[in-house]
Amino acid sequence: MEDDAAPPEAGDWIAVARTGRARGLKGEIYAAGRYPAEGYTALRRLWLRTRDGGWANEAKPLVLARARAYKDGLVFQFAGLDSIEAVQPLEHCEAVVRRSERPRLAPGEFYLADLVGCGVFDRASDVKLGAVTGWQEFGGPELLEVLPEGGRPEDAFWIPFVRSICVEIDPAGRRLVIDPPEGLLELNRAGSKEPGSDG
Repeated sequence: MEDDAAPPEAGDWIAVARTGRARGLKGEIYAAGRYPAEGYTALRRLWLRTRDGGWANEAKPLVLARARAYKDGLVFQFAGLDSIEAVQPLEHCEAVVRRSERPRLAPGEFYLADLVGCGVFDRASDVKLGAVTGWQEFGGPELLEVLPEGGRPEDAFWIPFVRSICVEIDPAGRRLVIDPPEGLLELNRAGSKEPGSDG
């Protein structure tokens, strides 16, 4: 039987949001995530992972009593936490859930974590370019990190996760087909800098 009080094991959990600072005096906390507020209200429980890799709330799951949209983000209210002092230890944490308990996605939407390990194929030639090894978010479209076949980590390149480029997405089949605009792959491979870096 699954232990509801135990934190998820490595590899079992997935991040669904990140908390910000406490809001007001009644236990609300700002949050950011890629799902609408109603997607979070369906969650049974979640855990909060701290910046140093530990667990907030003594590694016990929290029940999300309410989630609502606020400006460009979200506001969470956890059951049983009704003061600013109660939620301040939960600031700037990564909210994670068991993989099986993720919010349901609308048709045509995908979890980025499910794309890791998928082979990346060029639409025009059907040549395998590599495999997805991760992703980054810098405020615009998410960027998928792709490691070329037989390549080293420094050979990785980045593909914007947008429909005009990622034209076939099949996590179950472990396949991602891209139609990159002219020069995109060459631009990525021209330098080894991580996107968004200045140096």
